[in-house]
Order: sequence, then C-alpha cells, then structure tokens
Amino acid sequence: MRRNPDTPRPACPCDSGLPYASCCARYHHGLAAPTPEALMRSRYSAYALNLHDYVLQTWHHSTRPEPASLCDEPPATWLGLKIYQAQADTVHFCARLRHGGGRAQRLDEISRFVFEDGRWWYVNGVIADEPR
Repeated sequence: MRRNPDTPRPACPCDSGLPYASCCARYHHGLAAPTPEALMRSRYSAYALNLHDYVLQTWHHSTRPEPASLCDEPPATWLGLKIYQAQADTVHFCARLRHGGGRAQRLDEISRFVFEDGRWWYVNGVIADEPR
C-alpha cells in the first residue's frame, strides 16, 4: 500500500525538520553517524525515545557510565533541541527537558566527540556556563 504524500510523517525528536525515519532512526538501527552533530542529534532523539541502549552504545568506553545512571526518576520529557555550533569534534547545544510535572529546564552543553574505529563516539560534555 502506498503512503499518501499529503499524510504528515512523524518528525524527528532532534528538531532537524526531517521525518524520524530519514533522520535519527537510521543511526538508531545501526548506521554510523557521519559527524559529531549527527551523533549528538541521534543521542538526543534516543533520550527522547528512551533508547538507553543506543545512548550507551555511542558513549566512548573510557567515559561510559553504568546503565542504571541513565534512569531518571521521574523520567524526563525532552522538549526540544537547538544546535548553536558544531565544529570538528565538539557540538554546543541546548536541550530543553522536564522531569515529571516539574518546570522545564535547559541543558546548555558543549559535547566532545572522538573518531575511532570508523565511527564517532561521545566522550563527555561541559556545561556551557562553566569554564572549559
């Protein structure tokens, strides 16, 4: 059955403006992200979709936390993502989220990535207001 082209497709949680299927879903299903920005967007989408295994799988082994540390109580609702700057191995972004019924919060972070074994890995992040 063909899809009606006028039927809206679900947007990707990473706010790229693309449908999820042609944006972060392909990375969630095994394709290596080609840039740090693509990896960061796919990790944001994974948080939004509760794909914690993907988050851990894309975390560099030298800084990867224990799986239990990703379980928020109450769980976070991810509200949006804005990329400020993407450079060679860093991405400065702001993610908005809410825990339970609480107030919305902002996570303004500069994330660092490394390219190893033919793919990009998340290493760590620094809150943008803190000195690097």
